Amino acid sequence: MKLHYKKYGEGQPMIIVHGLFGTLDNWQTIGKKIAENFEVYLIDQRNHGHSPWSKEMNYNATAEDLHELILDLNLSNVILVGHSMGGKTVMTYATKYPEYLDKLIVVDISPKQYPLHHQQILAGLNSIDLTKTNKRREADEQLKKYIDNVEIRQFLLKNLYWIEKGKLAWRINIPVLTEEMDEILAEIPMVKVEVPTLFIRGERSNYITEDDYQDIYNQFPNSEIETIYGVGHWVHAENPLEFYDLLMSFCNSN
Repeated sequence: MKLHYKKYGEGQPMIIVHGLFGTLDNWQTIGKKIAENFEVYLIDQRNHGHSPWSKEMNYNATAEDLHELILDLNLSNVILVGHSMGGKTVMTYATKYPEYLDKLIVVDISPKQYPLHHQQILAGLNSIDLTKTNKRREADEQLKKYIDNVEIRQFLLKNLYWIEKGKLAWRINIPVLTEEMDEILAEIPMVKVEVPTLFIRGERSNYITEDDYQDIYNQFPNSEIETIYGVGHWVHAENPLEFYDLLMSFCNSN
């Protein structure tokens, strides 16, 4: 699958992969700052953003999408960065094609399987009938019945766009994401990865707990885990300065 991407900067290639319900736009601000030192590629994963849709939604598929992009762009010595679902994509890629990688940065996700926890979000998204809803405010009012948090609603509603005057459409493939949620929450293959890896976790997030540390070190023996305090799951958005400093320090280390 040919993924949609944007490129910034020059130097060693770095590919940044967004999380579930996100797009490359979520990473533009920090991506442009990183691009002062690297050749940065921001991508939309399948069924998200401007990339194609497919009924297949699993980490083998998303890793192969990434590999196709790397081959098309003739990249090597790549630094891969992935947040949440994107973190599982880049970890899976590292189990399959480590020879293309220099370093790996995984943001607030572990290799393990996660329990279902997006039911309210999916119920809210599926409740919006775009044949009857032609205003963002109306979509927000509908979503509010399922999701109290205004920031999460705003994040989700960024996926709405005008397909034509007076007609909204989604940039995320809601039916497939709903159907394949078990695959999105699945563990990645238990293959040892020797690529130098940095895991960055948010103190207030429960996606990586201290109980996960040993399993992470077992699969990624050349890894370190850093915590950014006072933030939740969207680590890079909640404390971009500390996130940037951690990322740059790791990328510039030998």
